[in-house]
Amino acid sequence: MNSLIDEWKFVAGSKYVRMIFIAPLIAALFFGLMFSHNQINKSPVIVIDEDHSAYSRSLINKLNASQYMQVTNVFPNRMEPDTLLANEKAVAVIMLPSQLELRQLQGKSSNIGILMDNSMPSGLTGIRAAISEVIQTENTTISLTRLGQSGMDADSSKGLVSPLALQQRMLYNPTTSYVSFMVLGFVNIVVLMITTTAAGSVAPRLRREGRLFADGVNPAQLWLRSVPYAVLSALSLFLSYGLLKQLGSMRFEASPFLFLIPLLVYSFALSILGMLLGYSAKDISKVGSRTSIVLYPSFLVTGIQLSPLAFPKAFQISAWALPMNWLNRLIRGMGFRGGSLTAYSLEIGALLIIIGAAALFIGLLMLREAGKTNTALE
Repeated sequence: MNSLIDEWKFVAGSKYVRMIFIAPLIAALFFGLMFSHNQINKSPVIVIDEDHSAYSRSLINKLNASQYMQVTNVFPNRMEPDTLLANEKAVAVIMLPSQLELRQLQGKSSNIGILMDNSMPSGLTGIRAAISEVIQTENTTISLTRLGQSGMDADSSKGLVSPLALQQRMLYNPTTSYVSFMVLGFVNIVVLMITTTAAGSVAPRLRREGRLFADGVNPAQLWLRSVPYAVLSALSLFLSYGLLKQLGSMRFEASPFLFLIPLLVYSFALSILGMLLGYSAKDISKVGSRTSIVLYPSFLVTGIQLSPLAFPKAFQISAWALPMNWLNRLIRGMGFRGGSLTAYSLEIGALLIIIGAAALFIGLLMLREAGKTNTALE
């Protein structure tokens, strides 16, 4: 217990307390406000109308009425898309061909072209689906009108033209809110970076002060020193998630205080893993570069930006050794889907295995170092 009390005293007088609370909250506040619109609406598009008819103007109005795009300019003649998209004043060019109205009256099909700037794919969110929806609705309306003119009743016409209707519902993150994955990931990364670096500095600091074996070769004395970092990290994440829920309307269905349990387990795994990575560092300044072994993979393969399913199986398996992989699964499970704590025993068990494995390796390293020290003294 002496080592635990000593570490609490050190942490209380260090910059860690300020950093672990201020940095994640600033990240939550800044990115939460930045992405508070949740999704991109009214992306600018340009229309080239070669038909110049009442029907083409009506179609342009329908395109402009979509919540996903806004027609900023209509040009009467064909132009190079490179020119129209050069200054990023639009993300797509829609081309309405000549004789569009005439072919529609004759019952003939026409091709409507769309050229999209995919250099920034996020700017095209919803545009393809919105244009397809407008075209499909237009096709159905025209077909029903023609069948009605031939004497077929409305229900029969609809059954002939659209025998199947698709109804879809987006679950757990219906608005595709960036706060629920990207911003949350940034906050988690900030906490990971601060916690692993601070916990990783414990052994090098004690070694420099000549106190690493002050209580004998007892790994438990070193393990206990991870407690302050784990507790403060869990509280910091707890407050940051609360800020994102209030500020960014982040969906969170689990009981906040019940979710503290997996948060504490995760934070212990993070702290003890950081302590293992920094144990053999000759100097505290070297710890930061070592913790990048956990930092960068956590950002890439644990589901912050992309679903883990987008990666090869080998990369998915490599993520099992990263505490954040299991935290993200717990957030998506308990937080977004409203699952019970007992339903995620696999994720909590994986974090406990990480804690046990890291603690075991720390103990082995301590025993080896103590053995070398005794041999040198003899």
